[in-house]
Amino acid sequence: MKNYSKLGLFKSRGRLNYEPKNIYRTPFQRDRDRIIHSASFRRLKHKTQVFVNTEGDHYRTRITHSIEVAQIARTIAKYLNLNDDLAETLSLAHDLGHTPFGHAGEYALHDCMKNHGGFDHNLQTLRIVMFLENKYLKFQGLNLTIETLDGLLKHNGPYEEFEKLDSIIGVKKFKSKIIFKHNTSLEAQIASISDDIAYNNHDIQDGIKAKLFTLNELIEINFFKEIYKSYKKNIKRDNKEIIIYQIIRDSINLMVKDIIKNSIKKIKQNKINNMLDVQKNENQTVIFSKNFLSIEKEIKEFLKTKMYNNKNVIVKNNNGKKIIKKLFKMIANKPRKFIKSSDLKKDQHRSISDYISGMTDRFAIQLYKSSK
Repeated sequence: MKNYSKLGLFKSRGRLNYEPKNIYRTPFQRDRDRIIHSASFRRLKHKTQVFVNTEGDHYRTRITHSIEVAQIARTIAKYLNLNDDLAETLSLAHDLGHTPFGHAGEYALHDCMKNHGGFDHNLQTLRIVMFLENKYLKFQGLNLTIETLDGLLKHNGPYEEFEKLDSIIGVKKFKSKIIFKHNTSLEAQIASISDDIAYNNHDIQDGIKAKLFTLNELIEINFFKEIYKSYKKNIKRDNKEIIIYQIIRDSINLMVKDIIKNSIKKIKQNKINNMLDVQKNENQTVIFSKNFLSIEKEIKEFLKTKMYNNKNVIVKNNNGKKIIKKLFKMIANKPRKFIKSSDLKKDQHRSISDYISGMTDRFAIQLYKSSK
């Protein structure tokens, strides 16, 4: 196995605000620890992944999803001899900016903010780590490394939406330390693809548990049928749940293998020899093979039809949207009842957006009910 460590980010270019080095931890380990100890990370345990958090303890929340993403990312990064601490940090932090009620809540909050710069959960993650998590006397936010900020900003590749970025964050806040047109690190690309692997597989597991579809429907997808066939002779009436765990475990393993093999292939094809080659490559280096891109597309279509467009899920999502819009209107009418005056002076609507997006599902529902 070739060592790709020279393509990884092991040395940090520092932070937006200077801090002396720590003799016990690398800068990226410190970033990870700051994320884990943040209030925003803790609140993810009561935020929707697909099912509203009050529905049961066995469905995934944003925090369990983030931990699962981190484990997949560490596996890939470690095998390629890249910086698994950075990959883990980005995985744990990537969903900090999500609203209550998942993507439904995000759409509703964006609608409320459409005349005030809009709402974007990826940029909200940056707002949290740069401004809103205040635990230090010398600076705002968590003062994460440039590499972590770069990876969070470019979760989906090079960043070009400067008007939105300036409105929600402020381009000057990055102090010219990020080259927006450059691609991000391999570690950030690994965190992003691990997100896809985790939610595609675990949404299937949760969907079957919620009886939105059956194992027989799932194996209409050839990819899952082939895995299922290898266990068919072991299936009994009382172990079907274990078979589903095994199928999902094998699916994740096959996807991780494909990512590793295809990433190595892309590194060779694109003659990537150093970090600058990674950054100047317009296309992602860490990506599925054509075969697995087709499989991923089929899985996403299946989940969209069977799960995300399920009438019961849609009803709950619409209820979540209604709650967000009502809360926004209610807080906008009496903002000082909920938010500090010093925050409101900067940008009232953005402060309301920050407040609502930071809520857990439970808190949002309780506040909504108390307002009736």
